[in-house]
Amino acid sequence: MGNDLTEAADAILRRGVAGSPALTGVVAMATDRDRVVYAGAAGQRAPDAPMTTDAVMAIFSTTKAVTATAALQLAEEGRLDLDAPAATYVPDLGEIQVLDGFAEDGSPRLRPPTRPITTRMLLLHTAGFGYDIFNERYARLLRARKQATVTSGTRASLMTPLLFDPGEAWEYGSNIDWAGQVVEAVTGRRLGAVMRERIFAPLGMDSTGFVLTQEMRGRLARMHQRGGDGALTEIAGFELPQEPEVEMGGHGLYSTAEDYLRFIRMWLNDGAGPHGTVLRPETVAMAATNGLGPDLRIHALPGVKRHLSHDAEFFPGMPKSWGLSFMINDEEAPTGRSAGSLAWAGLANLYFWIDRTRGVGGFWGTQLFPFADPASVENFLAFETAVYRSLTPR
Repeated sequence: MGNDLTEAADAILRRGVAGSPALTGVVAMATDRDRVVYAGAAGQRAPDAPMTTDAVMAIFSTTKAVTATAALQLAEEGRLDLDAPAATYVPDLGEIQVLDGFAEDGSPRLRPPTRPITTRMLLLHTAGFGYDIFNERYARLLRARKQATVTSGTRASLMTPLLFDPGEAWEYGSNIDWAGQVVEAVTGRRLGAVMRERIFAPLGMDSTGFVLTQEMRGRLARMHQRGGDGALTEIAGFELPQEPEVEMGGHGLYSTAEDYLRFIRMWLNDGAGPHGTVLRPETVAMAATNGLGPDLRIHALPGVKRHLSHDAEFFPGMPKSWGLSFMINDEEAPTGRSAGSLAWAGLANLYFWIDRTRGVGGFWGTQLFPFADPASVENFLAFETAVYRSLTPR
């Protein structure tokens, strides 16, 4: 990797912010097992400030892999049994019922689940929880119950019925928020404090947390909404709840591309960080393996709330599975990403991948809705392709 990657990636970022439709600001970074191999930014993080690689962003569901890492640490220490009923640790999970249709008056019909939820199911998204952004039945359920969504940061927002019996299917949802509650129950500490001590400190991630410090706020990238005409409008005052009742392990972190690349590099290095071991190699290998078994695969995410998400699917037509807790592409991707690589995304058009086979990973960050924005996805995939083209042949 060298000047060729720098020139290609810089051109992609410039095209992204100058295109039609345009991206207001974007940062992209790539790493091998040893060092950053590309770092670039283009556009604006605020009207009076350029986008930079240390810009602070709401990273939404890229939070999930961090929460899963905390749970895996407890599992390898013998403090958390991934296959025990999760209600052993969080009794509220024992009260959750299954949606069994709707009555004539629109109220949900509920029944007890046939088996208990386990923490492994939470990490695999097979427990039965959903998101109203991506599931119409779940959206109807929340409307019928007049229930706040999980972005409210409230405990009440988590107490939502399941869409199916635990273990029966894969459905993307608030499962990892519950996994974060398991971590809190086992440790007796807030999730953010656990992450700071056990993940952020060993990795040198000093600009990541659920709560924005004054210094982080000074580097905060502004959130934008793309309209039907393609234009972007700043969402004035957008901010995830600060000091929420529940630190949501599924979406609540703020971070930077620089910090998240340190997390990616840890996964490339079998759990080793610059200031200590985060996970054991055997734990990393287990987590990076398909956990759904031979019969389940993940599916596309329909954009039910169109202002928040388009229909979304990575590499349509390609079989994809799930680990603890990442998407896994079962075949080599058109970008060059190896079969068995780990990846996921965040609602504000943030994307990452971790290719443990070829020892490379990357992060793409913007702050705009709706998710799966065509301009952001196109340029992210072009960036990833440029990274692979710069690698020496296998």
